Amino acid sequence: MSNLDHAIEVLEAEAAAVRNVIDHLDEAFDQAVELILACSGHVAVSGMGKAGIIGEKISATLASTGTPSYFIHPAEAVHGDLGRLRAEDVVLALSNSGETAEVLRLVDSVRLFGARLIAITGNEDSRLARHADHHLFIGRPGEACPMGLAPTSTTTAMLALGDALAMVVQKRRDFGPEDYARFHPGGSLGRRLMRVHEIMRRDDLVTIVPETATAHETLLAMNSTRGRPGAACIVDGAGRLTGFITDGDLVRALGRGVDFLRHPVAELMIRTPKTIGPDQLASEAERLMREKKIDQLAVIDDDQRPIGLIDVQDLVQAR
Repeated sequence: MSNLDHAIEVLEAEAAAVRNVIDHLDEAFDQAVELILACSGHVAVSGMGKAGIIGEKISATLASTGTPSYFIHPAEAVHGDLGRLRAEDVVLALSNSGETAEVLRLVDSVRLFGARLIAITGNEDSRLARHADHHLFIGRPGEACPMGLAPTSTTTAMLALGDALAMVVQKRRDFGPEDYARFHPGGSLGRRLMRVHEIMRRDDLVTIVPETATAHETLLAMNSTRGRPGAACIVDGAGRLTGFITDGDLVRALGRGVDFLRHPVAELMIRTPKTIGPDQLASEAERLMREKKIDQLAVIDDDQRPIGLIDVQDLVQAR
């Protein structure tokens, strides 16, 4: 048998193991979903060896999709880590045989603490299955290992079933993209869903001058603002935005001679500047700046008062 033929054989065995899980889904899955949704604590996932590694991944998936979760190593649990467990927690235990000694030792402790137990096994008659509140059966898929020993198909089936559990719970929670982004601020999705107020310049990083100021006073204010934003928000007596000016506008005004510096900035400012709100998506600010071919946007509140500035470089940095 060639390497490719053997690889195909392995993949087909693991695909069959996942399809086999479908055949064994029953009301226990529904009950496990409801138990996790009703859980006011954490889902503590546990497993030994390869099943433990799968358990860590399932725990991470639960945590990133709206279900507080942690992994508890069964061997370490009986040496002090049981202190993490609370009565309001749900324990999700993984063991293909359902007879893994380290996992079974957890059962009495789980009951002692008053927590609930969900088991994922490949043995309906195992002690772990019998002692669980809800047992999720993966069937009895043959391992893809040529010797039939190394956990392969069984761990794939456990992972797929754990993903199904996490995804159904996520959907029931109405956990959407913005919720997901809050837990993944460093990821590409988190950046796409970032709000303007998260990246805008504010306070002493924004130049705000009254419309009665001269162009010279405005230029001095822009140059003395921390970070030198290269733009200024012009406001009326009530602090509402009435205009916007950039250093590019001032440079272009030099064509009139230096006398323009003594004139009110209101004569030079853009009177209908493009603005954006603090709760709008940063991607919307980027789109607006790209379409209008501008480098800065004033950020205003509901009363038309400038509260920030967003510069194209801020978007580059966020990206």
